[in-house]
Amino acid sequence: MSYTALYRKWRPTTFEDVKGQDPIVTTLKNQIETGRIGHAYLFCGTRGTGKTTVAKIFARAVNCEHPENGSPCGKCASCQAIAREASMNVSEIDAASNNGVDNIRDLREEIKYSPTEGKYRVYIIDEVHMLSGSAFNALLKTLEEPPSYVIFILATTEPNKIPITVLSRCQRYDFRRAPLETIYDRLREMTDAEGVPAEEKALKFIARKGDGSFRDAISLLDQCIAFHAGKELTFDRVLDSLGAVNTEMFSHLFRNAVAGEALACLKVVEEITERGRDLSQFASDFVWYLRNMMLVKAADGEEDSLEMSAEDLKTLKEEEPLAEMDTLMRYIRLFSDLLNQMRYAVNKRVLLEMAIIRLCRPEMEKDLESVLQRLDRVEAKIEKGVVFRQEAGGALAKDAEEEAGPKEERVVELEPAVYADYQAIMSNWRKMLRDLGGTMQPALASCQVEPMENSTMRLCFTEKGKYFIVNRPEKLQEMEKYVAEHFGKSIHFETALMHGGEQEKTTYVSREEAAEKILMPIETEE
Repeated sequence: MSYTALYRKWRPTTFEDVKGQDPIVTTLKNQIETGRIGHAYLFCGTRGTGKTTVAKIFARAVNCEHPENGSPCGKCASCQAIAREASMNVSEIDAASNNGVDNIRDLREEIKYSPTEGKYRVYIIDEVHMLSGSAFNALLKTLEEPPSYVIFILATTEPNKIPITVLSRCQRYDFRRAPLETIYDRLREMTDAEGVPAEEKALKFIARKGDGSFRDAISLLDQCIAFHAGKELTFDRVLDSLGAVNTEMFSHLFRNAVAGEALACLKVVEEITERGRDLSQFASDFVWYLRNMMLVKAADGEEDSLEMSAEDLKTLKEEEPLAEMDTLMRYIRLFSDLLNQMRYAVNKRVLLEMAIIRLCRPEMEKDLESVLQRLDRVEAKIEKGVVFRQEAGGALAKDAEEEAGPKEERVVELEPAVYADYQAIMSNWRKMLRDLGGTMQPALASCQVEPMENSTMRLCFTEKGKYFIVNRPEKLQEMEKYVAEHFGKSIHFETALMHGGEQEKTTYVSREEAAEKILMPIETEE
């Protein structure tokens, strides 16, 4: 006997076997038990979520001689005939190849004849959105008032392509993507029954690759079992059979991209190429990795709701502080664009390497996310004590220690109240810029804040363009309102255009800190 694919062998035969669609299953069972059966149904959802399977179970149930709690018994002559696809009461039509008006006219002629056995004639029209406009028009009247013994079940992955006149004549059921754990439980049930030893991590990886589709996940499992026939299904063997990459590779790539180490990132590409991994799959999986990291950063302590292993979650939580949200979004955007380009590319490796170099070199792009990442890098280097100078061409370059000696630092002592206001602003400065957003964020990123008397902060600019962006009453009032709402302080902001770097080496301290810097020249502001 020929081999039967797992997704066909394990296709549910009763409503109780259907997983992940409990609201739909309960509704259909109640309709059968109470006799409130509709004449037209529309099953919507992505591939592999159980639309056709539920339609076939429903067709058996309405014709079953002895239904059990709304499900077909599977033992009567009607159930067995339908299961063997030998019953004249159930017709499955592929609208992709039977989409003309003549096909629908033949159907209208056929439904005039009542079933010779059983109660209902059930027509399952798969991919119904493929019907032509004239075919839909021919179906309308029959769909609205079919004979009492006819039931239409329309299945589609694209309900938006179905005319509203058809939608209004059907009971619509939307099939959801199955959760990761539900697919994993189904895969575990299959491997145990088939006598195939499998690691939990391997099955969860396959379940995630299924992307909410039972059929896709089961097909991948079938492929992995065939690739490693007679052997335990380990995580590494699943990666080999699917051409996928271990999460450690994504972690290595991400850390080096954030650090700007392009050479190390390109070595990752070289390694996965030598292993024979699929580059499009690698790019797609890296987008998913970045997506999970973005959710961890945004979860704010609610990471338990994310569908990932404890080990992967721990890794992501360690790496999440390395990049701001804007940087993560920029990475995702770059690789999403890359996936569209790789779909039609001849040399995918070159495109992948170009995208990776862009990750490491934000100065190659002019969008806001790239500019913010460049500012983050400059700030990090300044915090480490790296000094930059402005070259004639406008680029920033490091000053060699032998070329530029240490500059004298000016330390200014502030009154306790003024210092408290200054600290409240500066400790939350970057968050405030992100929240203000728009043109205010890049304009304020390079300004210097100078505390003044009477709860006033002066914003000092060296670039006229940024100065004019902020030096507007409505923008300054927006900042004052933000500070009042978030810090509970009433602070007035004013602006100033500087013509040099006179405030560059100024450090503000409280009187308590002044003692620690007593060897430096100190100015006291009243």
